[in-house]
Amino acid sequence: MLSACAGGNFRPVSDTSVLIGKPYSVRGVTYVPAAAPAYDAVGYASWYGNESGNRTASGERFHAGWITAAHTTLPLPTYVEVTALDTGRRIIVRINDRGPFARGRIIDLSRGAAEELGIRAQGHSLVRVRRVVPSEQDRKRLRSGKPAASLPRVPERELQQIRLRFSAQSR
Repeated sequence: MLSACAGGNFRPVSDTSVLIGKPYSVRGVTYVPAAAPAYDAVGYASWYGNESGNRTASGERFHAGWITAAHTTLPLPTYVEVTALDTGRRIIVRINDRGPFARGRIIDLSRGAAEELGIRAQGHSLVRVRRVVPSEQDRKRLRSGKPAASLPRVPERELQQIRLRFSAQSR
């Protein structure tokens, strides 16, 4: 069910069928997957990569270098735009796994996604995660392990507003 489960037969990388899934519990916390078409959250991202070759929650093989991520409740797969709030750098990521299960984290990026976003060396970073519907060309690139087309950086003024939103929700 979760990443790092036993290997075996893997599901081909595909955008169909979308899996929302049933509620599940990890370490005493219950997560309820939902469609969430307007998902837009600010919090911390971390990254993982030692599990290469394991099965993701969507049934696909995990590739640490691909631009993928884990989320506790969004459908599998889902595409999100992840913005690093210290630099304004942003990328499109394909969610195909469940997690993170560490308190205060809203997304776990693959090593490849963390490198693409420029946060690998930090280990974790304050980010905005927003659900998006990328072009078919970008979805195809992500399904084959390549990054989507580059996005311009978010202007500093907008980053300040997003950081304020995080400060307000953290109180």
